[in-house]
Parts: sequence; C-alpha cells; structure tokens
Amino acid sequence: MKRGVKQPNKHKGKKQLKTSGSVRIISGQFRGRKLPVIDVEGLRPTTDRNKEMLFNWLMQDVTGAKCLDVFSGSGSLGFEALSRYAQHCTFIELDQAAARKLTDNAALLSLSSEQVDIRQGNALTVLGQLVHGYDVVFLDPPFNQKLLPNVIDLIAKQDLLSIEGLIYIECEPGAGRYTIPLDWQLLKEKQSPQILSRLYQRVIS
Repeated sequence: MKRGVKQPNKHKGKKQLKTSGSVRIISGQFRGRKLPVIDVEGLRPTTDRNKEMLFNWLMQDVTGAKCLDVFSGSGSLGFEALSRYAQHCTFIELDQAAARKLTDNAALLSLSSEQVDIRQGNALTVLGQLVHGYDVVFLDPPFNQKLLPNVIDLIAKQDLLSIEGLIYIECEPGAGRYTIPLDWQLLKEKQSPQILSRLYQRVIS
C-alpha cells in the first residue's frame, strides 16, 4: 500500500508538496488511471504485484464493501477497492501533505463524500473515533515503528471489523509476531525477504 509515513514536516514548502511518480489502478472502473504520489519521506506504495495478489485473495468480497485503509499513504489500496466497486472507504493518514493529496486524487476520480472519508491524524486517535464496523480493513503500517500490536488491539476493542469481515496486514517479516483476537482466522499468507502479507477473517466465536 504505501508507506512508512512519518510525522508531518513543520517546514511546509515546495519540496514537501512535490509529487514523486504515481500509483496505477490495476482493475475495475478506474483501470489504468495513474494517481500522483506526494513526495513524503518513507512513502512506500504497494507494488502492482502485491496489490494484484491481495485483490485476487479478496476476489468478490470488495464489491459493495465498506473499507478502512488505516495507514493510507498514497491510498493505493483504498482507491483500488473503490475502483472495484467498494461502497465506501475511510482513509486514515498522519502526514498532512499526503492527506491533502488523497483528497485531490479522490476528486480526480470524481468520488463523492459518501464514497470517501479522509481523516488526517494519528491512526490510534482516529480509530478511537470510529464507531461502525468495516467489511474490509487494510493495515499496512510504517515499517520499524512497532505499531501493529496497539492498532490491532484498538480495532478489536472498537469492534471495527464486521463479522466475517476481512483484514489485510502487511509488514516487515520481523514485525509478524503480533497477537490477533481469538475470532480472527488466518486465511492467506505470503512472505518475501522484504514483506510479510497476511489475510484474516473475523469468524463467529
């Protein structure tokens, strides 16, 4: 998806707002569209290969789904889901410039406020403000910051994953020793030297 987005730079200027390439939507109604990516230190968009793998895992589960992209970065996964006819996606992004670019890219795709909700702020703070469940959650935190345990705990505490909902977690292999709730079942897993990808489903306990 993304990322490695760090704290916002207090020194706003042209360098912070400079675009650095683009992400491509690979399927659906916006297939082939390229969205500009903001030049933020550590931004790590998900590769087309990983994105294709993920959405092959999700198959038909995205259509009509309410999605949550927790560490949005470029928004690659959330916008891909919307292209594949997700009903809605909430984006959470810490960096102010990256969040503004998410808003710009939503406008480029003519997405409505009913389809997109962009929240700028710390993931734990924003997650604590959400009140309804999501069908698909994308969780790809910045590497080497040990954010997964607290975020997973809060998602469970806030009941943000609907029954039979799916949650995708992408992290560096060394960060894969987190604890999941008892009602999350591992469905898919793939590991490379750089990335560990897992897909879970919340089951009825």
